[in-house]
Amino acid sequence: MTANRLIYLPLGGAGEIGMNCYVYGYGPIGRERLILVDLGVAFPDMDTSPGVDLIMPDISWLHDKLDRLEAIFITHAHEDHIGALGHHWPRLQKKVYARRFTATIGRLKFEEAGLPIDQIVTVDARPAAVEAGPFRVQFVPVSHSIPESSALVIDTPAGRVFHSADFKIDHSPVVGEPWDDARLAEIVAERPVKAMTCDSTNVFSTHPGRSESTLAEPLTELIRNASGMVVATTFGSNVARLKTLAEAARTADRTICVLGRSMKRMLTAAEEAGVLSGFPRTVTPEEAAEIPRRNLMLLVTGSQGERRAASAQLSRGKYLGLEMKEGDTFLFSSKTIPGNERDVLRVWNAFSEKGVIVVDDQGGRYHVSGHANRPDLEHVHRLILPDMLIPMHGEHRHLVEHVRIATESGIAAAVAVNGTMLDLTGDVPVVAEYVETGRVYLDGNALIGALDGVVRDRIRMALNGHVLVTVILDETDEPMGEPWVELMGLPATGRGNRPLAETMEADLAHFTDRAGRKLLKDDAKLEEEIRRLVRQVAMEEIGKKPEVTVVISRLMAE
Repeated sequence: MTANRLIYLPLGGAGEIGMNCYVYGYGPIGRERLILVDLGVAFPDMDTSPGVDLIMPDISWLHDKLDRLEAIFITHAHEDHIGALGHHWPRLQKKVYARRFTATIGRLKFEEAGLPIDQIVTVDARPAAVEAGPFRVQFVPVSHSIPESSALVIDTPAGRVFHSADFKIDHSPVVGEPWDDARLAEIVAERPVKAMTCDSTNVFSTHPGRSESTLAEPLTELIRNASGMVVATTFGSNVARLKTLAEAARTADRTICVLGRSMKRMLTAAEEAGVLSGFPRTVTPEEAAEIPRRNLMLLVTGSQGERRAASAQLSRGKYLGLEMKEGDTFLFSSKTIPGNERDVLRVWNAFSEKGVIVVDDQGGRYHVSGHANRPDLEHVHRLILPDMLIPMHGEHRHLVEHVRIATESGIAAAVAVNGTMLDLTGDVPVVAEYVETGRVYLDGNALIGALDGVVRDRIRMALNGHVLVTVILDETDEPMGEPWVELMGLPATGRGNRPLAETMEADLAHFTDRAGRKLLKDDAKLEEEIRRLVRQVAMEEIGKKPEVTVVISRLMAE
């Protein structure tokens, strides 16, 4: 008889920030019943993934195990936890469970993708529970920077798992449920926690976290004292921050206009889900254009410098008839995610050139994190008292530091990056096996593998340029005319100011005139030699080896 085991396998979000995707399993080795927690995205950058729209976890490991997958659970509606759901669900075809606000966002995504919205099931907070095979799952309200974020209590025959998801300790979060120690104490009193998988994002921040409510006074003061129009950007999903900013604007006698589809959608969803009420009245861009600048405030998308978001478009000129002018104030009420600094600075400098006063979070004066800092993590460790702790949601350095803190307090812990399957059945976490993981890119409307070569070739062309060579041969395999060359992304001239395309064409013509009949008959070898020659000429003329496409056309006798 094969013994049952409890396993944990991160497919995304462990060893990186974003793209969260976690598998839990229970049952005989190799035949465990499975649940999936979160299906998130990461965002591309021009250096490593040019032209890509979204980056998602590669869940190929699940594809041949779909008969063992019981359900999908989404902890909250941030894109790095729900953003891949609509793209991967058509393959998974399993019920999705989430709390009301998260389910509302999920159904919007399903509607856009033409997927059945009845496959997303709204679940109340604990003590309500979902039975999924050998798992019994409850949603536990925690405070975060989005409404109705939830930890999960996952009960199995091998013990209880506490999956923290993203959280912070905030007793007055403005929107959403406050943190409650008693809520967690009840969980432990009811049944000891065998394993806790825990957020590690702010493990290096040594000061206690601050409440969202502490921002109201400084934001009101800033907005009241501004002389011209005020524009503020933050994460569109941070409904509490949007409400704080809007109420500060109302206190300062300013009318509010919201710009940006994602921000409007979040506010609407929050109102529909009943987690947001009393949001100040807003006006349309057309109405805003008629309001004196001193009495106007815009809430806009684009806190990370996204080129198509409202912030960036305002930095470049007019957007929906509205324009920033000298003496106006632009506020980043957000933290710049590592990797986005260049895009944010581009927007900042563009506003600066217009004479706009740009204000950032100023060390936390106008922004607080949605993740628990180290003292708060340690507090939760003491509340939950797990037998073992598995850090997640963090880069490798975050996971290692979190393990160090846990082990120093006597908790067994292990680093498990993406693809590391842990056996949680015993007293300590044990590596059961390593599985292949990776990334999938949404490129336009197509899903492509990160290793498929599409983006790699795009990067090569961006770095080295491209040459298209066309060669025409007649029915006797003799060249008809000279080869011609088209350049893309390369200088027009080379050494001695000679036209680069003409230099290549001359060398190619000389080559094809001297090439033997055997070579001219073999398209593959001829293409290889032409590519080698073009790169050699380019290296001599401009010091680069471009990507080369060779088109060989053969005219057949009638």
